[in-house]
Amino acid sequence: MVLSVTACTTSGGSAPVSDRYNPSERPPPYYVVSAGDTLFSIAWRYGFNVKGLATANKLAPPYTIYPGQALVLQESTRVIAAAAKPAPTKNKPSTSKARVTPSKPVAAAKVPIPKPAIKSIPAVLDSSEAWRWPISGPLVRSFVATGQEHKGIDIKGKMGEPVRAAKAGVVVYSGSGLVGYGNLLILKHSDRYLSAYGHNRRLLVKEGDSVKAGAVIAELGDSGTDSPKVHFEVRIDGKPVDPLRLLPRR
Repeated sequence: MVLSVTACTTSGGSAPVSDRYNPSERPPPYYVVSAGDTLFSIAWRYGFNVKGLATANKLAPPYTIYPGQALVLQESTRVIAAAAKPAPTKNKPSTSKARVTPSKPVAAAKVPIPKPAIKSIPAVLDSSEAWRWPISGPLVRSFVATGQEHKGIDIKGKMGEPVRAAKAGVVVYSGSGLVGYGNLLILKHSDRYLSAYGHNRRLLVKEGDSVKAGAVIAELGDSGTDSPKVHFEVRIDGKPVDPLRLLPRR
């Protein structure tokens, strides 16, 4: 993700800001964990599914990572064979008293593990709970499906007004380490659904907190932008979708 700033040449002029939120076009093969990173923030930065990234790095929930740790930046769609222990087989009791001569051990045949089919984003999205607008202000920038421009929506607001959780979830990232987002919160709503709230003045929840839909999670700000607003994103299986497909019409 890149925050592109073009400076004015005239004296006293302000620098217009162009927000660029989507992941890098070509992620490096490895990523070295920095202080403040979570696996969710790294997956968000490069557009990966968290479970796929965790499996590729042999990480189990709660996906604990450490500064200086090198992670391979790829998604795994295969099940790690070592994690699946075979169930013990039940031998039927023998009714014969004949002595059995032990045979030579036979090498187990290697059975290929099939790759699960990649799930496409459903036409009808999550309906288990209604989504809510994080603030009540007007939409000032829309989602862009193609290119590098804008993988969420911007909602105009007033400095310091409460930002609310669009859906119940758990805070999986709270910080300012992702370029272009300012002070950012990421909520996990299920194994597939994440939402993010950028440009906050102040973050009111921390990683690991459970929040209810409509709970106040931040104060609106303008970090890294030209006006007070919330940048709101939703991702399904790591991929950005238009939040307006989820939010109620108004």
